[in-house]
Parts: sequence; structure tokens; C-alpha cells
Amino acid sequence: MDVVFMKRILFISGSVGLGHAARDVAIAKQLRKLNPEIEIIWLVDSPAAQLLQSEGEVVHPDAALLPSNTELFERTIGDGKYEVDLTDFSMEWLKIFPKRLEIYDQVAKREKVDLVVGDETYDICVEWYNHPEKRSFPFVMMVDFIGFQHVNHNPKTMLQDYMLNRLWCRFITEHKDFYKDYLFIGELDDVPDQKFGILLPNKRAVAKEHVHFVGYTLNFDPADYADKTVVRAKLGYGNEPLVVCSVGGTQVTKPLLDLCAEAFPIVKRGIPELRMVLVCGPGIAPESIKAVDGIEVRGFVPRLYEHLAASDLSITSGGGTTTLELTALQKPFLYFPLEKHLEQEKEVAARCERMKAGVRMTFSDTTPHKLAMAILDHLNRKVNYPRIPVDGARQAAERINKSL
Repeated sequence: MDVVFMKRILFISGSVGLGHAARDVAIAKQLRKLNPEIEIIWLVDSPAAQLLQSEGEVVHPDAALLPSNTELFERTIGDGKYEVDLTDFSMEWLKIFPKRLEIYDQVAKREKVDLVVGDETYDICVEWYNHPEKRSFPFVMMVDFIGFQHVNHNPKTMLQDYMLNRLWCRFITEHKDFYKDYLFIGELDDVPDQKFGILLPNKRAVAKEHVHFVGYTLNFDPADYADKTVVRAKLGYGNEPLVVCSVGGTQVTKPLLDLCAEAFPIVKRGIPELRMVLVCGPGIAPESIKAVDGIEVRGFVPRLYEHLAASDLSITSGGGTTTLELTALQKPFLYFPLEKHLEQEKEVAARCERMKAGVRMTFSDTTPHKLAMAILDHLNRKVNYPRIPVDGARQAAERINKSL
């Protein structure tokens, strides 16, 4: 009888919030379909761990030892402001990279894994680039944006962006020395057609040569949610106009929920039967939202995309995953990129603009009355976004499987 040896993958969801973990689950499901002899070990900190657990996945206990990316992210926010300077965060993030890599390495050795897959594990990239002696396991890297862009003209920030871009450019172009593969979740057009910086090459040209593009990943088939009546019946909604407001997995975006709550009574005067659901996610306590009659406040909602599919309008922050899900579901939505957050203000917004998906709004310029008028204008509006390739989970899984 042939002996079958199970392959072990350490899957690290290394970013902030919930979106990356959602796509990682989708990839993991495809991996198991391709190769039933794969065992996946998860290493991720909160709040993404809660999403994984809701999908039936088991998180390695050593995840509790990781210095938290999310806690660091939340410490960089302004007091009550809807903003995060991603450059400032990244400079602080660098300081916890050595400890995080140390834990990855310990788990990889103890569990005898055959491959490590990292979703935005820049800690591995930076530490391995600067310290080649630390390279100790086969590694596949996944990202959904490449390179920093300026969101202000502060000389310090511009210098830091340049330094980070130079490092990023180098560990992409020299990846063959220590990566098994470098995957981009998205399309070539998602990479800005501009230089990394002075005397540095073009981002899109570098990506085209060194990165494999797999398309977009979803944890569901949009066709399964095309009939809104069926979805609503499943979730217990009626026929009333429904607005769903969701803000991701951190505390940073709480001001957007507060704004939605303030706008609700204004909209309600024009549409008395309106129903609004505020989804706090795991990072915001529902009781911290000021009570407003007629608003339903929820904490973490598994399979949130089902509620987005049931909505007549969604309001969200500028997260890449939620805006992509709404685009794939052909839903009208208003989105508020976190201010000073270069990925949301530049990369995600550019993709939405290219696809003519959603309506971009600026939090600092939006009053409750202005938001109420936008809700009234876009509620249940018919949209016709371009169909997007959503088989990225399968394509990513195929490339990861080949790397084993």
C-alpha cells in the first residue's frame, strides 16, 4: 500500500482587520479541494482570529504571543478622528517585525511545516531582506497593493515613503532568492503606473515582471445572492428599505457608525419604514454607539456579505474587501476611505473609480444632513458595474499547491 504523507502549510494572515482573513479562508478552501492531503495551521492575531473561528478554522495557540498589528494600528489614530497615517503606522510596525518573525520561525519548526503562506507578512520580507541568515522556511507571499504613495507633502513623510518604497522594490525584484512565489490578489491595473521614487523603477513594470496576478478572491459566489428576496427571507429581513453600515474589524472607523446613526432620523422623516443596521465588527462595542430609536446595532456578524447582498444600500469604510464584495454583488454603496490611509485613499479608491463602483465620500466634509441626502439619492439605485474576475482563490490555491 502506498503511504500518503500529509503536507502541512502554516498560513499567516498578517494584516490588520478582517478582509485579508476572509480571502485567506477562501484560498484555504480551494487548497483543500485541490489537495485533500493538506493540513493548514493558522497563525493570526485578533480580530481576524474571530472570523477564522466563525468559519470553523482553528488558530494555533502561539498566535496569542504575537505582538498585535491591530493594537499598534489603533494606537496610531488621532483622538476621535477618522484617520490613520499608514506611513507613521508602518514605521512603528517595523519595530515589532523581529519578534513576529521569531514566533513564525518557532511555530514553523515545531510543527514541521512544508510551506509558509503569508498574506501581507511584510515582517518576513523585511527581516529576511536585511538578515539573510534568518531565512529558514519555504515561503509564498501575497499582497493586494504595491508601494507607498504620498497623501501629504510633509518632508518627513515623503522621505519615509521613499525609504519604504526602495526597500519594497528590492525585495520584490530579488524575490527569487528567498520566495517560492509572490502573488498579487487583483489585476495589473491595480498597480499604479508610476515610479517607486526618484531613480527607482516603475511599480507596474516591476510587478508585471516579478509578480503573479491571480485576480480577486471572494469567500462566496455572487450568483448565489442574485435574488435579494431569497437572501432577505433567509436572514429574517422583510420588504422594508434596508441600509447596512459596516466598518471592518478595528476601532478606527467607529466615527462613521456614529455619523450614520446621526443621519438616520433625517432619512427616517422621508422614509418612515426605513431599516438601518449598524455592524460594529469585533473591534467596537455595540453599547458604545449612541442609542437611536429604530436602528439595530450588531457586533461581529459572520458571513457579513449575505447582509450586504440583502441591502438596498450599504455604507462602508474604504476597505478593499468590502468594496470588492459590494462591486461583485452589484450593490449601490457609499464608501468613506480612512483619511491619510494611502491604501484606502489611493489604491482602493482608484479601483472603485476604474470600475465606476460606489460613491466616494469624505468623512471630514460630510455632515449628518449631507449623508442623509446621499442615502436618499442612492437608496435602491440600479447599478451596472463591470463583471470582475473572482476566481482568484482558485488561482492562488493552484500556485500555492505547486509550491509544496
